Amino acid sequence: MGKAQKSNKESKKQPAMTAKEKKAAKKLKQEEKNGRNALFE
Repeated sequence: MGKAQKSNKESKKQPAMTAKEKKAAKKLKQEEKNGRNALFE
């Protein structure tokens, strides 16, 4: 049997937010900037 290879490569970091969450946050931020609140529409 051969030697097992040891990898120094770091595992890929998971994103803090998914693409859907980013899109929702961006939309909310734009609506707040325009003086609208999505809760009262």
